[in-house]
Amino acid sequence: MAQRALWKGQLRLSLVSIPVELYAAHNSSARVSFRQIHKPSGKRVQYSKTVSGVGPVKSEDIVKGYEIDGNYILLDPEEIDAIKLETKKTLELVQFVGAHEISPLYFDKPYYLVPTDDLAEDAYRVVRDALRSSQKVGLGQMTMRGKEYLVAIKPCGDGLLLETLYYADELRESEPMFSSIEDKKADTELLDLATALIEKKTAPFDADNFTDHYAEAMTALITAKKKNRKTPRVSAGEEDRPTGENVVDLMSALKQSLGSTKKAPEKKPAAKTPAKKLVAKTPAKAGKKAS
Repeated sequence: MAQRALWKGQLRLSLVSIPVELYAAHNSSARVSFRQIHKPSGKRVQYSKTVSGVGPVKSEDIVKGYEIDGNYILLDPEEIDAIKLETKKTLELVQFVGAHEISPLYFDKPYYLVPTDDLAEDAYRVVRDALRSSQKVGLGQMTMRGKEYLVAIKPCGDGLLLETLYYADELRESEPMFSSIEDKKADTELLDLATALIEKKTAPFDADNFTDHYAEAMTALITAKKKNRKTPRVSAGEEDRPTGENVVDLMSALKQSLGSTKKAPEKKPAAKTPAKKLVAKTPAKAGKKAS
């Protein structure tokens, strides 16, 4: 079964727009998952939306509410849909940073960003190779599933990897967590032993060397129970079951973009944007956030 795109839109670099699609990079089906079953009846447990004193309610009668001082501000779906954000269909690369300048603490989920059609591939490859040769990561924002995400884009094999990032205010300060740890040097002899052990076990990273032992044990248990005719079984009921656009002339667009882009003065601080908060802090300030 073909994987469904989670988002479709334009990847924009100044005046260059590239139609792209977004796909999940992780495989959720690789993990063992279960259904909750009501053992006496053998029926699946259903989750219905109910209201105290009212009972089950219809989906069309449900709206979003934001709590303020013990009251809820109600928002209709139409009001939310009316919010016009360019990032719903456009992912513009607004800043570039060094590939190692973003703390791993900010990274959330990985996705594959691919060109929508053959016409988009030339411009797509130019962006990919430019990021690779400059060793930079592109930053931008995109709206998906009712939320605007901060994202980082970097080369990945023949394509581009998009990773969603946490905003600065979504991360907790590390200082309260580590404040009880005494600030003193480790024992020299123990430090040497630990360092030697680390060196002995150092090797290139290969994810294939690691397996989910819990999932393996659970799969073995399920397989054994499947073969056992005495295993209780219940029957699952029936109830349990943008368009590609032509890319603008790439060379002229890049030249025009380069000519129209003004270089910011070196001594003048850059405008405060969410993306700027992602750049790794200097050692003097890094103590407030884990890295």
